[in-house]
Amino acid sequence: MFAPSQLEVRRFFCQTYRKLREGAPLIPMEALAADWIQQHPEYHAELADEETALAAVYSVEEGRTNPFLHLSMHLTITEQHAIDQPSGIRQAIDLMAAKRNSLHEAHHVAMDALGEMIWASQRSGLPPDGHAYLDSIRRKATA
Repeated sequence: MFAPSQLEVRRFFCQTYRKLREGAPLIPMEALAADWIQQHPEYHAELADEETALAAVYSVEEGRTNPFLHLSMHLTITEQHAIDQPSGIRQAIDLMAAKRNSLHEAHHVAMDALGEMIWASQRSGLPPDGHAYLDSIRRKATA
């Protein structure tokens, strides 16, 4: 299993954005990331300055969204959808995307559920509950 450090994740997104701007070839994972980067122009300035991005701190108190966490969650949900893991996530995301008329908005709903699952796991010390995660997305998709 690949477990990149925070700095590696930030470098990946900054370098992908640089390659995207330069029109350089992208490897498949960079191409997926580039799609989400293009849909988030509000992050472009931060992605363009790798040195500052590597040193940035995103605290809740500051009210700043961490673009690297946000983009990483898009990639996570994209991968979950592609391999349908947890089983049923593809259908739930597709239903949410149809209901919201936007895959991007469906991802944002799934991000909330993913964040809740991770938070609950960290708080309880138990493994992440994929069933609760999927149920949360399904409830939101059918509400």
